[in-house]
Amino acid sequence: MTTVHHDVLPDFVHLAEVRSRLTAALRDADVLPESRLNDLRLVVSEGVTNAIEAHHRCGSDEPIGLTISVTAKKVMVKIVDRGTGFDPDGLTEHPPVTDPKRLEYERGLGVTLMKRMTDICDIASNKSGTTVTLTMLR
Repeated sequence: MTTVHHDVLPDFVHLAEVRSRLTAALRDADVLPESRLNDLRLVVSEGVTNAIEAHHRCGSDEPIGLTISVTAKKVMVKIVDRGTGFDPDGLTEHPPVTDPKRLEYERGLGVTLMKRMTDICDIASNKSGTTVTLTMLR
């Protein structure tokens, strides 16, 4: 098992750095096919974006934890923020993509993408922060 940890400052300018660090940690071509790696880059960007926004809402300048773990069977990325938390089950349900009202939703798709584009998406949240664990099976 290989594990790499990074602290990410809660500023959107660091999103490209997050994607680069993820790519570097998974540079072995056999870790994930390119299409799955692209999916992982996207959902990790979504997760870190949510974490940055959580830090901004509560005025925290503490770093966001990013841990990338690779085993023979899976790639797991854990994002830990120190925001005020949220209820993942209480998110607004969006209309289906075929519904014209869907165009009214500019935001709020990050958690849906994380759940649909990974094999396992675990979100644990409380008043001290949120931990999102994204897993792709190899």
